[in-house]
Amino acid sequence: MAAYEFDAAAARDRLVAALRAHAAEQGFSRVVIGISGGKDSSVAAALCARALGPENVFGLLLPDGEQRDIADSRRICAALGIPVRTLNIGAMHRALLAEAEPEREAAEGEFAIPFSRESDINVGPRLRMTALRYAAQALGARLVGTGNLSEATVGYCTKDGDTSCDFSLLGSLTSIEVVEVGLTMEELPPELVRKTPSDGISGMSDEEKLGLSYQSIHDYLRLGSSGDPAVDARIRRKEAANAHKRRMPPVL
Repeated sequence: MAAYEFDAAAARDRLVAALRAHAAEQGFSRVVIGISGGKDSSVAAALCARALGPENVFGLLLPDGEQRDIADSRRICAALGIPVRTLNIGAMHRALLAEAEPEREAAEGEFAIPFSRESDINVGPRLRMTALRYAAQALGARLVGTGNLSEATVGYCTKDGDTSCDFSLLGSLTSIEVVEVGLTMEELPPELVRKTPSDGISGMSDEEKLGLSYQSIHDYLRLGSSGDPAVDARIRRKEAANAHKRRMPPVL
């Protein structure tokens, strides 16, 4: 495999400079970001605070009902000194399911909508996007995307949910590199940067749900191979199947 070196401090400084330049070019000074308490939103928020000043970074906490680790989200906002607001999307989620639930008879001449666990899991990210978009527009701010390259490659993201943003701050970094960048930022609690990623819904870690390790995806992207042909083939299949999430809708 080819040698690969990553300078986390240099990547951090490049992203801070890039965000400042983008803000100057686009004419904005404020951003809104969803704070989940995980590494991606934590690192993205810290980069934004360095680039624009913490007073210009609005952290939105968006639990879907009860979020067991919401204290981590609040801890990140406090550590960075950014304004914070909590909006619970649980009632909206329940209202949508109540309208579409299979047990409710469809009106005459209308079709029924079957319950789908995967569709339900994706409701949360899409409702969060709506809340984040509302806040960003109301505050005259831009919405920060917090997804990373590893997630985008294998499609571990929700179309029209967390893929919707005004700019992608971590989109050039693998999940492994996001952690490395975060560990160079003394304002971030290191245990939260290293926190095991999970969707907070399924009860599984991201890696368990994907059936892939983030290290394997990193090696596939940066070294050309995970070291296991079967794993490489699995990543390629996911990459191809989820290409639609990385592209604008086709014009037919």
